[in-house]
Amino acid sequence: MIKEVYIRALADEFLEGSDRFVVRLTVSSDNLINVFIDGVTGVTISHCIDLSRHIEQTLDREEEDFELRVSSAGIDEEFVDPRQYIKNIDKAIELILDDDSKLRGILKEVSEELIKIAAEVKKGKKKSKKMQTGDVVEIPMIRIKKAKGIIIF
Repeated sequence: MIKEVYIRALADEFLEGSDRFVVRLTVSSDNLINVFIDGVTGVTISHCIDLSRHIEQTLDREEEDFELRVSSAGIDEEFVDPRQYIKNIDKAIELILDDDSKLRGILKEVSEELIKIAAEVKKGKKKSKKMQTGDVVEIPMIRIKKAKGIIIF
């Protein structure tokens, strides 16, 4: 069986020096390898192809059969790396805080200790196409249980 730690080392080695990084990686018992990457400036199909080729060239199909899938992390994926906050500055995000409350808004600033978010304001029952925001609030990173980007229609 192919080891996850080995695939992660290959991916990290290839991505070193770029703004891309692994956000999730799994290797199943039948050697189905899934690698999800993200980047501060985004991820293109070419980035996924290049990483896939790098990993595939290193593995030996004569030794072990495998299936490899490399793709970008979706908008609905939870943030697992601080760089994902940076990527989402001036975009809509949703937070689940340590008290299980939910907060949505536009991410304005990011530091190691906290984020600043222009919190969503609900205006009656009428749905708006654009998120209405109010005051900017500071949220300590330690209070954030989950964070992810959202799309507002």
